[in-house]
Formats: sequence, C-alpha cells, structure tokens
Amino acid sequence: MSLYRHIRFYGLLLAASLLLASQPAWATKRVALVVGNSSYQNAPLLPNPANDAAAIAATLKGAGFDVVDSRLNLASSDMRRALRDFADQSRDADIALVYYAGHGIEIDGTNYLIPTDARLERDTDIYDEAFSLDRILLAIEPARQLRVVIVDACRNNPFADTMKRTVASRTISRGLARVEPTVSNTLIAFAAKAGLTALDGNSKNSPYAAALVKYIAKPGLDLRRAFGFVRDDVLQATGNRQEPYVYGSLGGEDVALVPAPKAAESTPATSPQSETRRDYELALQLGNKAALNAFLAQYPDGYYANLAKLQLAQIDAEEARVAATEKARQAEQQRARLASEGAQSAAQEKAAAEVKVAEEARIAAERTKLAAQEQAADAERKRNASEISAAGMPAGSKPAGENPAAGAPVQDEKGVKIAALSNGGPSPTDLIKSVQGELSRVGCFNGAVDGEWNAASQRSLALFNRHAGTKLDAKLASLDALDAIKLRPSRVCPLICEHGYRLDGDHCSRITCAEGSFLNDDNECEKRREKKPVAKRNTDDRPARADRPVRERPAPTADVPRPQATARSGGSSGQIYCNAYLCRPVTRGCHLEYRGGGGPGGGTGNVEVCN
Repeated sequence: MSLYRHIRFYGLLLAASLLLASQPAWATKRVALVVGNSSYQNAPLLPNPANDAAAIAATLKGAGFDVVDSRLNLASSDMRRALRDFADQSRDADIALVYYAGHGIEIDGTNYLIPTDARLERDTDIYDEAFSLDRILLAIEPARQLRVVIVDACRNNPFADTMKRTVASRTISRGLARVEPTVSNTLIAFAAKAGLTALDGNSKNSPYAAALVKYIAKPGLDLRRAFGFVRDDVLQATGNRQEPYVYGSLGGEDVALVPAPKAAESTPATSPQSETRRDYELALQLGNKAALNAFLAQYPDGYYANLAKLQLAQIDAEEARVAATEKARQAEQQRARLASEGAQSAAQEKAAAEVKVAEEARIAAERTKLAAQEQAADAERKRNASEISAAGMPAGSKPAGENPAAGAPVQDEKGVKIAALSNGGPSPTDLIKSVQGELSRVGCFNGAVDGEWNAASQRSLALFNRHAGTKLDAKLASLDALDAIKLRPSRVCPLICEHGYRLDGDHCSRITCAEGSFLNDDNECEKRREKKPVAKRNTDDRPARADRPVRERPAPTADVPRPQATARSGGSSGQIYCNAYLCRPVTRGCHLEYRGGGGPGGGTGNVEVCN
C-alpha cells in the first residue's frame, strides 16, 4: 500500500472517530409495544382502546422511537407471540415501553390482561386464558436503562359478574391491585388508583389516553413529572372521579422518553431550594412512606420537610383506618358466629361489647384520617398559592379575597354558595355534579345530578355526615366533601323502601303475599280471618214498622149480637153476657134470653135470667 493510501485510510478512520464522538450521549435505542383490545368475542365492544392505542403509537413514532409495534384486538395466541417477539427486541434496547388498553382484572392480588377470545367462565380460567402483569414485566426486563408499563385497563369488567367462583375465599375486586416492581428503574402506570375504575369519556379517546398523548413525549420532560401532569389533567376532565397512579421508583436524574434539544448556552445552576422542591415533588408523586422517609432523611428540616411529615401522617392515618376497619369486621364476624352457635349470653354480650369498641375505634380512625388529609391538602394548596405568587400573578387576575382560587367561598349564577377551587380545578357546576354523583353512589342522594346545590343536596350531605361520622359543611359542595365521600367503597346511608317493598341486599323487592293473606300497615303479610255468619231476621217479606197498619180494637156495637156458646158440662151455661161497658160469663144458675132491642145500658138485647 502506497503512502498516499495510508494517509487516506487513517484520515477516514480519524473522521469516523470524530463523527462518533460528536454524537449526543442520549442516542439510545427505544422500543415500544402498543396493544389495543376493543372487539371482545364474549363481552360488549369497547370503543376507545383501539383509538387510544393508535394515538399512543402515532405519538411514540413521532417522538423518534426506533421500534413501535402496534397490535389491535389480540387473541390469546397472538398476544403470546407479540410478547415473545417484543422480549427479543428489548434485549438490545435501552428503553422499553408497553402500553395496553382493554379489559383487565385482579384476582387474589394479581393483575391480569385479558385477550379478546377469553371466556373466563370460572375464576380458575384466568390462569389459562389471560396474561398476568408479571408476564409483561418479564418481556421488558432485558432493557438496560428504563422499563415502563402503562395499563389503561381499569374499566368495569363484565367477566367479573358472570365468573363462577370455585373457592369462596378468592377475591375478585374492582379495578386493578397495587403493585411494587421488583426490578429497579421500572415504572408501572395505571389509569386509575388501585381498586378503582377508569372512565372511557365521551370523546374518541379516553381522558387518560388524551393526557398521555399531550405529555408523554414532550422533549426534556422528566417522566415522573409527565405522569404528574397526566394525573392533573385526568382529575380535571373527570371531576375528580378518576385519579391515575404510578408505582415504582427511579433515580435522582431526570429521565425523559424524548431528550431535550441541546441548549446553546449552559443554564445557570439551580438553587438549593429548587432542588429540595424537586425532590419533594418526586417523593410526593411516588406517594409511599419509603420515598417520604428518604426525603426526610436528606432534608430533615425546613418547609418541605414539614409538608412531607404531613403526608406521612396522612399515610399513617390511612393505615390505622384500614387496620381498625379490619378489626371491626373480625369482631362482627365473631359476634355473628357466637350468636349462630347459641353461645352463652355472657359470651355474646362480651362479643357485642368488642364489636362496639372496634366500631368506635374505626370511626375515630376515619376522623383522624380525614383530618390528616385535610391538613395535607390545605398545606399543598398554600404551597401552590405561594409558588404562583412567587412566579408573579398573571395580568388581569383578581387580588386575594376576590379571586376564587384564594380560598374564599363564591356563589354561582343562582346565588348558591359553593366551595372555592384552586387553579386548574373543576368548574363549580362540575364539582357539584361530582359530589351529587358520589352521594348517589353511597345511597344518600336520590335526586337528579344537575349541578345545582339546592336544599335536597344539602340534606343528602347532612345525611352522609350522620351515618359516616364526618363533619363536612353541608352548605358547600367542596373538594374535601368529594374526597371524603369517594373514600367510602360501598353504601353509607341505609336503603329505605316504600310500603309494599322490602330490603333485599342493595335494592328493594316487591312483597308478594300468599293466597289468603294480605299486606298490613306494618308491611307484613297477615292471614285473613274468616268471619262467622251472623243470624239476621228476614225482613224481605215484611214491610217496615212505619209502614205496617195499626191494629185497632173495634168499638162494641149494641145492635150486633154476640155469638153464644153452648153450655159446658158442669152446670155452667158457658154463655157470655155483654152490656155497653163489658162482657162477662153468665152467672152460674142463670141463662140469657133475647128480649129484643138494646139491653141494659145499650147492651146486645140479651137479658140474664136467673131461676
């Protein structure tokens, strides 16, 4: 090889080396699997998952992902093949992301994603016909830097209602269960908090997918903050009925799915207070005791340390409430068992006393939890207000006291008082509708969800206070009231049935009495009594007393002879002598003779003749 060729070869080698060295450090390989299951063979059609998956796939492709594998309506075999192929792609990737939209279910604390051909006739079919979330995590585990799983599958599940339970103790819950990734640098994002369901919304995409498209691929935005913005948008869009949640942890460096463009000049160093605020927000986003305790270990004093302590107190109060509720449940089960077994009265009285103590402890823990929640929320509102003031009030805004975000109650167009909302919160009408909807869910409100906080709505919130042991202001529809009601997973106010209906679980059933019975005023079936026949005088052929003719004795007449009887044996003539005044028997030894004309005193003309 000539000298010229040597020089040319090494020149090209040097140029290539310089070119590689000039590549940005964030040139990492990013792969994604996007699945949208809408057309279920054994369940009603889900309109949004296919649209949501298409929107997410387009967003990731626009963000420069190296591989975006988009799949729709996967049956069990197709889903298994897609996960196996994606696991191969994740082996040489730095960032691996999986997005799933469709039906999901939680059984015994494990989350499962349901393919379109699943039948799930019994609970044990879940192991053969669905895919656990651990199987998804296994597919992305080889990625070197970051693993992300986004599950938009917290909808109401139609399979849970028809599924047969092979074991009575097996639990099938609403929504999905809380998870803690075992592999570091792994985030699992749910469309709704554990145990709650998500909403599809009324548009082409669900509120959660629409917020993801808005923030997930924003250049330079830390992934944890992106999920925080998604949470805020979904809360606002759903009237605080749906709260997305993120599980897992990352390191202290900012992690963005799409890197920020390289700045021409170096930015000034951030202040220590800004770093403290950023660390506090990260710990708050994770929302667990480990993250908050780690923050307090690094920042034991100061304003944000006090906020973290309030958040810890809120978590401790919630754990105490859960423990007290479980203890009350066990005490009630013990009392019911003793009553069914016919235990001695002393044992039953002791069990009843324990139930009462446990219920009082549960109510006290509930009140403590609500108080801690209110303190933490109030501190966060004040922090947000102070940060807004520090950043400068926008032009045209009202001063404190006139601005509803300052915390004072305001009035709607009809003059009804409503609670003040912070910046970015729901509108007054949406807030009232949310409170009315939650009151209806727990059985305390049966009116129309119309956004009017009228007397019926206030009575419903007062009824909730009485049965839940809370002290919420019934005159206001507030965020605190909404949060307090949403904490109740089931009915709070007792169901009252009208006459003719009886309580049957969580609804009223019509009372049907057997033949020969009737429903009395006490709402009970009572047997009809047969009435004995009463003897009555037959007056059909007799005229009324007032219509009967009066029988009168005829006046004696002198010219009408009385009939004469024949003499009886025994010496008496047996004849009757009558004059104008009376009639009497003829004296013994005498007889009557007719002399003509009227008798003595105007008699009959007969004369008594004695021998």
